[in-house]
Amino acid sequence: MFIIVAIVIGCIIGAIIGISAPIIPYTFSGYLAVAIIAALDSVFGALLGIMKKNFDIKIFVSGFFGNAILAIALTFLGEKLNVDIYLAAIVVFVGRMFTNLSIIRRILIEKWAIKKNEKSK
Repeated sequence: MFIIVAIVIGCIIGAIIGISAPIIPYTFSGYLAVAIIAALDSVFGALLGIMKKNFDIKIFVSGFFGNAILAIALTFLGEKLNVDIYLAAIVVFVGRMFTNLSIIRRILIEKWAIKKNEKSK
């Protein structure tokens, strides 16, 4: 429960800072977008870990920063090679987000069905 509260508070603080922050220059917007998608992938993975009761903060933090750094490095390398390598990172991270979200959805539906069956008895 503490992790969920921390994530919500972090999102609220991030939104407040984002509203008052200056506009990111176009040259860095690709890096920021890929880093945000990589970080969101880690957040969805953390939510799934919490629901499966196997969450580990060390794995979350290392994945959060590791994924973001890898995505930024791929974007930088692709920019230097004049190839859109960042698209590969986006496809992988977004695919993993959808997979994690579908598993979370199934877990929630199963819990809801169990509660509904218990109430009807």
